[in-house]
Amino acid sequence: MDTIFAQATARGKAGVAVIRISGPRARAAAALLAGPLPEPRRAGLRRLRDGDTMLDEALVIWFEVGASFTGEEVVELQCHGSPATSRAILRVLSRVDGLRGAEPGEFTRRALENGCLDMAQVEGLADLLEAETEAQRRQALRVLSGALGAKAEGWRAALIRAAALMTVTIDFADEEVPADVSDEVSTLLSNVAAELAREIDGVGIAERIREGFEVAIVGPVNAGKSTLLNALAGRDAAITSEHAGTTRDVIEVRMELNGLPVTMLDTAGLRETDDAVEAIGVARARQRAQGADLRIFLLDETGSTLGIEPGPEDIVVLGKADLHAAGRLAVSGKTGAGLSELIARVTMVLEGRAEGAATATRERHRAAMKRALVSIESAGEHISMGEAAAELAAEDVQAAIRALDSLVGRVDVEAVLDEIFASFCLGK
Repeated sequence: MDTIFAQATARGKAGVAVIRISGPRARAAAALLAGPLPEPRRAGLRRLRDGDTMLDEALVIWFEVGASFTGEEVVELQCHGSPATSRAILRVLSRVDGLRGAEPGEFTRRALENGCLDMAQVEGLADLLEAETEAQRRQALRVLSGALGAKAEGWRAALIRAAALMTVTIDFADEEVPADVSDEVSTLLSNVAAELAREIDGVGIAERIREGFEVAIVGPVNAGKSTLLNALAGRDAAITSEHAGTTRDVIEVRMELNGLPVTMLDTAGLRETDDAVEAIGVARARQRAQGADLRIFLLDETGSTLGIEPGPEDIVVLGKADLHAAGRLAVSGKTGAGLSELIARVTMVLEGRAEGAATATRERHRAAMKRALVSIESAGEHISMGEAAAELAAEDVQAAIRALDSLVGRVDVEAVLDEIFASFCLGK
């Protein structure tokens, strides 16, 4: 396998830049620049040279095979972070025989190929690199630590036990075998099925933590929706005017509420209109409001929701609190009255939902677990038919095992590898 190298830190000026080398010639290539390397996993200060020309003074760390991120021999050069310094070192490495520049995500791909990470952990790492909020960071770290793989391994072990028991009854039907194993097999399958069902139910919330919850502000025209959005965003994200129908399209603002990623949606005011453009905006408002995770109904004094019924957790408030008498739940984006109470209520609802998040975080995970669950349910039906359908039940269990193998990347993942690694930075 080629030895690859790349700058692992972001391009541009910085205090420190890290250049990573991975592969069978990593140590020899680093020694050409730094001379004798320090002991494994111990940082040593070295002068990097290109022949007689000094390039930089850097900390050098090398990792033996099996003790690095990629599983290969790896050397990291922690040099000064000027672009010129990094370019000079990379230029020298590019001239070393047997070395080439790494492709995006290639270090992580080697970690997968060498068994240092499973597929779910690779996806967790991708999510960690993209994490913007505390909840996203915690969730990504949980997947990266191998929590989903550990669950899958437990389910797989139970299914392998069930398959072994069924195989005994099929292959040795004419010989003396233990008592009827169908009860134990059924128990194993039902336990795995129940755990898979719970995990599948929580994927939607986990996806929302990864991608962000949508909270739509809906209500009649001139209720103060855009002013409220601006107050929540802390900037003028939406145009405000005393004229009805100013907002024609859905305006999105990304923010963080107590560690949760949230996209606030300012929608067109709901009303009947002859204006073709405004009518499109009203239709979009209704569509986005119905698809949002949570709705804030910002109403005027009439209290009409104009055909959209609030859900059990939706929040109904009176807008323009600065113009109305106290005594009702109200908020004003102009003065900030009621704003902290509204944010607290939104946060409470979303945090309650986040508690039901699964370890699995992606649609690919859901699909693999669903295939496993369908196969297990089919196996249960065949077991109930007796010995005549035993072979069909055994094949169903094998299909469930294969589905779980695809979850962690043992099989059937080539189609998604390129898409995942395309999102990685060059040095990762």
